[in-house]
Amino acid sequence: MSLLSLQEVRVAFGGPKVLDGISVNVEEGDRACVTGRNGEGKSTLLKVMAGLLEPDEGSVVRAPGLRVAYLSQDVPSDEDGTAAEVVARAAAAAGGADATGGARFLTQLGIDGAARFDDLSGGQRRRVRLAAALASEPGLLLLDEPTNHLDVPTIEWLEAFLARARLACVFVTHDRAFLRRTARRVFDLDRGRLAGWDCDWETFLRRRAELDAEEERLWERKEKRLATEEQWLVHGVTARRARNVGRLEGLRRLREEIAGRRARIGTSRLSLGEAAGSGEIVAKLEGVTYAWPGAAGPVVRDFSATVLRGERVALVGPNGAGKTTLANLLLGRLAPQAGTVRLGARVEASFFDQLRSTLDPAASVRENLAGDHEHVVVNGVRRHVFGYLQDFLFTPERARTPVSALSGGERARLLLARLFLAPGNLLVMDEPTNDLDVETLELLEEQLLGYKGTLVLVSHDRDFIDHVATSCFVLLGGGRVHVCPGGWSDWERERAALERGGALSAPRPAGAAAPAPRPPESRPAAARRPSRLGFNEKRELAALPGRIAALEGEVAAIESALADGTAYARDAKRAAADAARLPAAKAELDALVERWMELEERSSGG
Repeated sequence: MSLLSLQEVRVAFGGPKVLDGISVNVEEGDRACVTGRNGEGKSTLLKVMAGLLEPDEGSVVRAPGLRVAYLSQDVPSDEDGTAAEVVARAAAAAGGADATGGARFLTQLGIDGAARFDDLSGGQRRRVRLAAALASEPGLLLLDEPTNHLDVPTIEWLEAFLARARLACVFVTHDRAFLRRTARRVFDLDRGRLAGWDCDWETFLRRRAELDAEEERLWERKEKRLATEEQWLVHGVTARRARNVGRLEGLRRLREEIAGRRARIGTSRLSLGEAAGSGEIVAKLEGVTYAWPGAAGPVVRDFSATVLRGERVALVGPNGAGKTTLANLLLGRLAPQAGTVRLGARVEASFFDQLRSTLDPAASVRENLAGDHEHVVVNGVRRHVFGYLQDFLFTPERARTPVSALSGGERARLLLARLFLAPGNLLVMDEPTNDLDVETLELLEEQLLGYKGTLVLVSHDRDFIDHVATSCFVLLGGGRVHVCPGGWSDWERERAALERGGALSAPRPAGAAAPAPRPPESRPAAARRPSRLGFNEKRELAALPGRIAALEGEVAAIESALADGTAYARDAKRAAADAARLPAAKAELDALVERWMELEERSSGG
């Protein structure tokens, strides 16, 4: 049964149509992801579906009695009252659940209903708004970047909830792990037109790549034909008027078709420079303890760690666990109440703000980047500000637009443009993936992997952490911080081992809200533990053949030396040391070969 139908919907905001003749049906039980580049109109489409924006043309038909809940991508900041009151008001306005139903979702999402909304963190506020949307008991749930500002346990809870819920859901997301686990259909928004794909994300990517290649070939043929016809127009017109008139009309139509073509939005050209290198040690923490005044316990207790130049450290933990506090301790912006923090020499830090608060909404894109200046300096090269902004997909017209008119993804790109002007040798990035489209996100990953400075990253994006981080500092609660080499997948494996050993259990402080529950264990193993290799495992796999060859050479040399009957007579101590080393070297070699076979098998199959 169709719950919502859009027929020939068109929306424009002064330029090319954002939605240009869109027709789509949302059926009962659908779980569809809207994909497309930043600025294509994904949020506009959701607002039309929600009834918050009337289309310029076309019709929107909803099933009788359909209740629609909409979660915007922005974090609200002006709600009065407690979390429970905020949820109750929203549910009542939508004609949905009573206060009991709202309280149930708050509990499941780990929010204390008595807490004042203004006192909550961005992620906690996001959870309150999500509880409000669910409490209205919708038949159609519209989620715009639902994982923004949410911690991983809450994201996993939402994945499990949507998997068992009967409601239909249409969502926009940059979170590739959430997308793969949740989407059954894909609505691809490209240059104002929408194409529906009844398949999963991976299948969609493969099929769309094939269509994109075919489209490029088609336009190449049209442009070659246009060049041929233009040549004929100059040299080949004859006295055969009737035939020439028809050919000239075809040429006119071809010119109009090519001139009216809406080119696909390009790809950002990110280029990350760096300042002079820092010292080998960027930050050294010894026995650090820190607690906020009036808090029930410390955020960090007796924590020691060293961050070296070139490391990419992900700070991981639930909302409110203290990731930003730990980042400020690492950078020396907060003084510990016990222990010491020593910063290395020549450290120059640059910051990426998750709430975009460093942008002036009234000023234009250009003014936010360069003020009144016409040029910027990028990696020592002077460039015109409009040319530099085009690397981040801002046309000159868009560069004159006030920041208040930008989409969330465009604001994120503007912050990256500012950050890349002077990246320093220590990048601190707080939720950099929020609102970025997948293509820009993958480019950012490439730049960070090639960055020779040091990165401190706060993120809940599991794929991003896996691809970028070389280690994770995991805030476990009660002041405990666990250091785990590798990315998110590495931490999931280590966490499972620690949970089996009881090392992660800790009493919850009195009055604290219950944490968001983990998804049911009936989830497929592949969803809990990705089969593909994490970043550190890929690096380990690349290094293993060299290590194996070195050990094989050492074993062969020892065996050759011991096979010589005069070895003990020539150097008894050396021969005894070789004899003691040989079994250990062989055991190490066997272990490395076994590890190489395991990683190679997973790499081939994943």
